[in-house]
Amino acid sequence: MAYTVKWQDEFTEQLFDAILALENKEECYRFFEDIATIGEIKTLAQRLEVARMLRAGHTYDKITARTGVSTATISRVKKYLHYGSDGYKTILERLEKAGKLLRSEEE
Repeated sequence: MAYTVKWQDEFTEQLFDAILALENKEECYRFFEDIATIGEIKTLAQRLEVARMLRAGHTYDKITARTGVSTATISRVKKYLHYGSDGYKTILERLEKAGKLLRSEEE
């Protein structure tokens, strides 16, 4: 059975097809710089780092110090990390397998 979401529509389908069509990191930077604000991109990047740090067992204090996000954001990411649709889990495992996961100084 294919995964579907309530907010899926023709526009999000086109967006995700566009993202999947990007061939390298430079194309990603160019596309995201055009389609989103730098703040929006940084927010997404911070959330991924929060998920990585939660998975590695870091405290909220360490996560806040490293990323600058609020405890509310950390809680929200934690909720989706444990009870979401496994998107964080999937991408963190793939990044780890590829050797592309960041590491904090204390890791």
